[in-house]
Amino acid sequence: MTGNDHVAPPEGEEIVPGGGESGPKASAPEAAAAPPSPADQHARAMEDMRDCKVSLDMFEGPLDLLLYLIRREEVEIFAIPIVKITDQYIRYLDLMRMLDLDIASEFLVMAATLLHIKSRMLLPPEERPVEEQIEEEEDPRMALVRQLLEYKKFKEAAGFLSGREIEQHNIFPRYVDRTFLPEPTDSPLTEVSIFDLIGAFSEVLKRVTGEPREISEEIYTVAEKIAAIVEILKTRSAIRFSELFKDSLIRAEVVVTFLALLELIRLKKIQAHQPSAFAEIEICAA
Repeated sequence: MTGNDHVAPPEGEEIVPGGGESGPKASAPEAAAAPPSPADQHARAMEDMRDCKVSLDMFEGPLDLLLYLIRREEVEIFAIPIVKITDQYIRYLDLMRMLDLDIASEFLVMAATLLHIKSRMLLPPEERPVEEQIEEEEDPRMALVRQLLEYKKFKEAAGFLSGREIEQHNIFPRYVDRTFLPEPTDSPLTEVSIFDLIGAFSEVLKRVTGEPREISEEIYTVAEKIAAIVEILKTRSAIRFSELFKDSLIRAEVVVTFLALLELIRLKKIQAHQPSAFAEIEICAA
């Protein structure tokens, strides 16, 4: 072979001008990744919301919701305004579905029961089926009333036992140094139920005037809202429920913030209290 002969480089290698062979051929630099589209951002936000789905039966059951609605209406269990209570119950279920809460089947069974009782009470006696006319000696609500009364007694007994347990925790030996014990409060806070939270959420939702199209640029995630709530409670001992939503302009942000709140409660990172019955809810670190 003469000095003027040329040898083809092996496949996958190239000749470097000015001398010698290079190593394996370098691939072209990859193009910079394009920013995610609004559709991709929205899909990821929805996936994040699904990952943080809260199971409602971790909080309360359908009888708790009924007792809550009856107590809010300030009526006796024996005189349930079935039409009004049924409509409110269905409205709460609609809110739960909108939040994508994992509703237990018992809530749907109770909804069917309420609708059946409502229809029986609204239908004139002469238009009712014969078998129902025979049974009409008893108020259609009585079976539900008995169930509610029995459950209410159980709840009250459980509350009494829980109260006694707390009292036992506050009993100390005679010579314990009480220097660092907290002072008793004049108005102890009442822990709220999931239905108090959903009711407050419903009121916030009514005040939101933003249109869905406003979400074109801003996408909210549950994880981001969880971090934001945690940061707020690092500098404040408590925050009012409504303050969490004061800067929310669109429904999507309100919904995501509320789901973040429920997730933090489920994880026992925060607590929700009321200074008195039906007062504004306050949020504090657990």
